[in-house]
Amino acid sequence: MAILGAGMMGTAIAAATVRHQLPVVISDADRRALADAPERIAGELADEGGVADAFACGGNAGRIVPTTDEAEIAACDLVIESITETAAAKQAVYARLEPRLGPDSILASNTSTIPIRRLAEGLADPGRFCGLHFFHPVRRRKLVEVVRGPRTRAQTVATAAAYARRIGKIPIVVEDGPGFLVNRLLVPFLTEALELVQDGVPIEEVEQAAVEFGMALGPLRLLDEIGLDTAVLAGRVLWEAFPERIPAPRLLVAMYKAGRLGRKVGKGFFAYPEGLAPDQPGQPDPSIEPILAEWARPPQRPSSETILTRLLLPMVLEATRVLEEKRVRDPREIDLGVLFGLGFPASRGGLLYWADTLGSRQIVAMLRPLEPLGERARPTPMLSLMAAANRGFYADRA
Repeated sequence: MAILGAGMMGTAIAAATVRHQLPVVISDADRRALADAPERIAGELADEGGVADAFACGGNAGRIVPTTDEAEIAACDLVIESITETAAAKQAVYARLEPRLGPDSILASNTSTIPIRRLAEGLADPGRFCGLHFFHPVRRRKLVEVVRGPRTRAQTVATAAAYARRIGKIPIVVEDGPGFLVNRLLVPFLTEALELVQDGVPIEEVEQAAVEFGMALGPLRLLDEIGLDTAVLAGRVLWEAFPERIPAPRLLVAMYKAGRLGRKVGKGFFAYPEGLAPDQPGQPDPSIEPILAEWARPPQRPSSETILTRLLLPMVLEATRVLEEKRVRDPREIDLGVLFGLGFPASRGGLLYWADTLGSRQIVAMLRPLEPLGERARPTPMLSLMAAANRGFYADRA
């Protein structure tokens, strides 16, 4: 297989592949990033408990072949593009590469939010194209979204899913659409956290509510891990697709413009001083206060219960829309997605399993005080029908 893009995600996908004895060709327009790729892949493998010399020819874990030769890339059976999250950049790469691919080769994108339909525009054979979306950090997130575009062939989907299983991942087949499944649920969670901070809720209180519920990371630490530049690029797709319920977070854009991009640059919502271990959390950073003050609204003092309600119920509402649109087959796939892609607490059983412990009528009642938030906190037709019948998401499933 081949990977286009030797950045954080590209090298992590390469490491996951090499670890399961599959050889990888990797390429990048940035020659310095490409030259450093074997060392960073070895570091990923070491973090996973793999072998440090995995990139060496003949190594037990396969080999990595860094290249700038597009003929070497085109000779592969599967090519995964993992470059910057803009449609124009991705399509420019496809236009150069697709004419050189073999008739049975598959072309996939690791895009997190851009619709596959849009990326496939201009392809001579859109049937060979699909989404193959990994999650950060790849070594800890088991989920891979296999995204079926409107013209993707069934064989393409089956092969992409087989590759994901071959490297120890859990594939979920998702119909195309903005944000696919997991990011469509994640962005409301992150956006609401930013709205809470603008409402004057201290960052520590937002984080505490999420972590005490059992989330692997609070939403603002998660933004720092993802990278605020990546969050802006990915989030824009959803802000533009659903502006009535996913507001463009001005605070996030302000942080991005200020160069506070998260852990990778040493500062985001938290500070990451030099020498801090990668698995150590960031530290509170008073230097963020002027930015928070600039975008603050009249302060509110919601309870920890209200903070949690605002973080989680927009996700539940978005999940009902995903089901209404038939982007996935049933609630179990949504719960698999949040458990293995988002770090939702396993003890809660999944987003919709947890929602059933509350009950649809209780959820509707919990949303009433949030009416001033508008569409993002308004019961969907599906939820309203469920509440009227006092049904849960798993009511008809053993």
